[in-house]
Amino acid sequence: LFRSQEPTFLILTALAAGPQHGYGIMTDAEQISGGTTRLQTGTLYMALDRLRSAGLVEPDREEVADGRLRRYYRLTDEGATLLAAETERRRASAAVAAQRLSVRLAGGTA
Repeated sequence: LFRSQEPTFLILTALAAGPQHGYGIMTDAEQISGGTTRLQTGTLYMALDRLRSAGLVEPDREEVADGRLRRYYRLTDEGATLLAAETERRRASAAVAAQRLSVRLAGGTA
């Protein structure tokens, strides 16, 4: 569903820690990415709608803060399973890259 889609991976990763509202997800995603990915509001809510339709996230609760409605989202079990699989795929790819780089840096061929 989200191979090579960094924003989706970051949103699911942010929600793995527990329910969050939109601004919290955006802030957490930027922090998780080391500041390299900054989600725009429109991108976030389009992704959340898509993830909700796919059954990967769901609304958790709503509250009013400073006169504005805040909707919190949470990761579903299906979303956690997909995130775990994607995390393992990325880990395996990174291990291959690290191994090939170490050969290259040692003067061998990749």
